[in-house]
Amino acid sequence: MAGIQRLILSLLCLLFPLGTQAQESPNARQARKMFDQAYQMVYGPEGSQLHYAVNIIGIYKTEGTIWTKGKKSKFTDEKYIAWNDDVTYYRLERKKKTITVYDAHSEERDKYATKFKFVPDNYTYSIKNDPKKGYYITLKAKKGVKGIKEARVLLDHHTHYPINVRVKVGIFHTTIKISDFKAGGISDNLFTFPQAQYKDYKYIDK
Repeated sequence: MAGIQRLILSLLCLLFPLGTQAQESPNARQARKMFDQAYQMVYGPEGSQLHYAVNIIGIYKTEGTIWTKGKKSKFTDEKYIAWNDDVTYYRLERKKKTITVYDAHSEERDKYATKFKFVPDNYTYSIKNDPKKGYYITLKAKKGVKGIKEARVLLDHHTHYPINVRVKVGIFHTTIKISDFKAGGISDNLFTFPQAQYKDYKYIDK
């Protein structure tokens, strides 16, 4: 289910808004500030790496590893590998031995992202400190907002690394557990498709 994998990456990307806006309370300003800090760790110029385990309303489970660096990304799990160097997107399906090639900015390869567009100002923010687990940042959609209705991100007390992301879309919940987080030290070479290794695969040009 390549679409599910792209949805996972899209949710991780969309749940860290860029920039800060004036909020109504000190609590909301602190929540937004910590979001910006998390964004810089995940998508900053040095890049990041994380392992994810996703559970979609208890009926679909998967796990894998994601690397990001600016607009570049890579993910891998037991069924798929994908490389995005911000020019071309390659998706490899292990079982079928196929590689589908897209323009990196084509909506066709990320249809889920268009359905889950995240606009920071469409949400209210709050933060709560759980002494045992970490900082919970909660986002709630304002009236009339479609798509993601509510999200809750758990950050580590000391590192402020993301630990868990729980998203509500309609009546459904998706939980993404994050582990082995690494901030910085990610090489650009990681996002380059190693074509020489897959000469015997079938290529599908989109």
